[in-house]
Amino acid sequence: MIAVPLHWRRLWWRGFNQAALLAAEIAGRLELALDTSALVRVRWTAPQTARDHDERRRNVRRAFAVRHAPRVAGRRILLVDDVMTTGATADECARTLIGAGARRVDVFTLARVL
Repeated sequence: MIAVPLHWRRLWWRGFNQAALLAAEIAGRLELALDTSALVRVRWTAPQTARDHDERRRNVRRAFAVRHAPRVAGRRILLVDDVMTTGATADECARTLIGAGARRVDVFTLARVL
């Protein structure tokens, strides 16, 4: 299980990563391993609010990287995020994880905004 990471500046400003808190709770209840450092946000991105799908996709393009490829290679990953609107962030995270060798990426979100 991997949570969608925040950029270090946003994490510092906010003080917590809501997706990571959600993932920790789920991982504990399902007795799954949670990896908090394999996927990292390597580029700061502007907030996604008030952007359409194409703008959101461009905004998060190449914003993530896999720091520890052996931890994801050949594995089925459950990616956790708090809210999904267009799916651009989850898509980019999944693309990055699969590019590093993940066998499959499933996404869990607490809320879906249409």
